[in-house]
Amino acid sequence: MKHLGRVAALLGLIASLWLVVHDNPGAVLALMRAAGVGLVLAGLAHVLPMLANARDWQTLIRGANRPGILGMLQLVWIRESVNSMLPVARIGGEVVSFRLMRRRGLRGSTAAASLVVDMQLTLISQLMFTMVGIGFLFVHAASGTLRLAADLAWGIVVLTPLLVLFSLVQHASPFERITRVLNHATSGKLAALVGQSAQIDRSIKLIWRRRGVVLCYLFFWQPLQCVLTALEIWLALNFLGAPVSFTEAVVIESLIQAISSAAFFVPGGLGVQEGGFILIGGALGLDPAICLALAGARRIRDLLIFLPGLLAWQMAEYAGDARGARRGVRSPGSGATHASHKVKNFRA
Repeated sequence: MKHLGRVAALLGLIASLWLVVHDNPGAVLALMRAAGVGLVLAGLAHVLPMLANARDWQTLIRGANRPGILGMLQLVWIRESVNSMLPVARIGGEVVSFRLMRRRGLRGSTAAASLVVDMQLTLISQLMFTMVGIGFLFVHAASGTLRLAADLAWGIVVLTPLLVLFSLVQHASPFERITRVLNHATSGKLAALVGQSAQIDRSIKLIWRRRGVVLCYLFFWQPLQCVLTALEIWLALNFLGAPVSFTEAVVIESLIQAISSAAFFVPGGLGVQEGGFILIGGALGLDPAICLALAGARRIRDLLIFLPGLLAWQMAEYAGDARGARRGVRSPGSGATHASHKVKNFRA
């Protein structure tokens, strides 16, 4: 399991290259060359959904040390960058975010609870948008593509109980229960962690009791985030010479997110994302070359947004160490290198 992330990344890269070579790479490159700077603009538009994510995540946090909107935007940027570019099974970004939030003075239970609830609500909203996308395919797609919609629908049926269980698990105080079991197994060596775990469980419950915040997250901020992410798809396709309706762009984005989430163990969704664009785009009547060019546009976004995000993470780690040194107290970890080792522990 140690090297599963690297193997998945390599296989995904091979799959991506095979898809491009198999479908007239010259045509794909010509489309991207013609779109030119338009694909850069589409990639930079990702700042908008990140800003929406920063605000909805911020609403889950209470207290004097709650980061401002720009601080939350930096956390979202780094979290997405780590999860998208490194083989960390889509969890390393949360680990890094937790460390950075602690360094900003946030209580551990508050930071952990906000991350857990943010993940829970994101999964619920993603499920809802995926169902909307599947419904659109059933109604508007060609009859030959109904098999794809049916397969996606069955996937949702299988995953729904797991997602519902994950969203309701806060009522069972899971962190405290797990820690008590581990403490018993280690003859009381983890006694201090039991109390901390109980605090996390209480903080999670307190967030869920703020029904106005939760409902606003689910029915305003998350839909806004999905619409703004679909704007990237809509802009890219228009610059690629394949204009689609904005509704179709939302459908493509909702379904590609579901496919990428299902393949969480593949870094950056290499190969999976390209294949997903071909399947979903084909169901909506898009040419395979256009679909692969659209996948290429998504990779341009990754280079423009997420590679600098990894650099921002390293800078934030060093800045935290510098602040700790000035205070005469060793900060958590020992710099970016230590943070990298922490993230490696979460690699698939």
